[in-house]
Amino acid sequence: MRRHDPKSHNISGLKGRILNDSEIYLSITEGEKGVKTGLKMSGNSNKTSSEITSFQHLDPGPFVIQAIQNDPTLQPSTKHQYIKAIENYLATGGSLTDPVALAEYALTVGNSTRSFLAAAVTRMAQELEMLAKGSATPDNIDIIQAAVFRTQALQHTIKIRQPQGNRAHSWLTWFEAEQLLDACQRRISGKAEIRIFAQRDRLAIGLMMAAGLRREEAANLQFTDIVKQDERYVLNVTGKGAKSRVVPINKRLAEAIIDWQFLVDAEGLILRSLGRNKEPGESISTTGLYNIVQKRGTMVGKPNLQPHDLRRTYAELGRRAGVPISQISKLLGHASLETTQEYLNIELDLETTISDFVPF
Repeated sequence: MRRHDPKSHNISGLKGRILNDSEIYLSITEGEKGVKTGLKMSGNSNKTSSEITSFQHLDPGPFVIQAIQNDPTLQPSTKHQYIKAIENYLATGGSLTDPVALAEYALTVGNSTRSFLAAAVTRMAQELEMLAKGSATPDNIDIIQAAVFRTQALQHTIKIRQPQGNRAHSWLTWFEAEQLLDACQRRISGKAEIRIFAQRDRLAIGLMMAAGLRREEAANLQFTDIVKQDERYVLNVTGKGAKSRVVPINKRLAEAIIDWQFLVDAEGLILRSLGRNKEPGESISTTGLYNIVQKRGTMVGKPNLQPHDLRRTYAELGRRAGVPISQISKLLGHASLETTQEYLNIELDLETTISDFVPF
């Protein structure tokens, strides 16, 4: 096992330090205030691993929240959901290191909340495991190993029910997509929409439907992320896990972005909230984007339309136009072709592909 400097080390902004041979603890630094939490164990080599201080007596709430906040691979909206799930659980009086309480609570919430909580607990357990291993010495190795086993067990406490079979996904036809964009030009009453609202909503829908962006990606996209390469405009997109990809866009969408920047006369984030005075804010939330899609979807007879349905529309219209699944997968930022296959509810056939039937 690799040895660490016993004086101190840092992991994701969390500091672990061996005070002496009889105690190991973790501390989270918040300005000048330190919150004790984490692993506290007897370092006496004569003690058995069963004498490790019970996890139920620890208070890792601040620990996991700090770890989530400091994780550069998570989108802001994902961090919010993880922390919200943690805080809601802690509000019940349960401990994050009590597997029985965690499992019982998980049965009382929806699958989405359960998934966020499970992911947050797993992240906490992984951080605790890393810090425990980093604090190992020849004198406390048995105790460290027992602590590691307990943190690993926490990762399997919450069971997530995986959907069986194939689920029918929703997307729009070309005609329906045009209807949705046209709906941005009018109000629910049928009167003409205010120009700035019409342009903002149309652009928001365009970034998700004509560029295949996730809500988080659209909300975080900046004017500096649109670049012209030769005769084609492209978007530099930062997606899940802080992974970057380049998404080529058509001229009409590029012009809509440029026109929007001229209208709002601003730098920074492209999409903005709009107040009652029609003044653009500094940003827009993913909830704000959801509301735009719901509003415009209702206007064209699709009240259950979701932002992700627009991303699926991008993928499906591309597939029907003959774009190879490998290209679609790359443009969507998927980790594998199998993910894209499931996304579109198609069986991957490497012997025969759409591209074989498209003139080129």
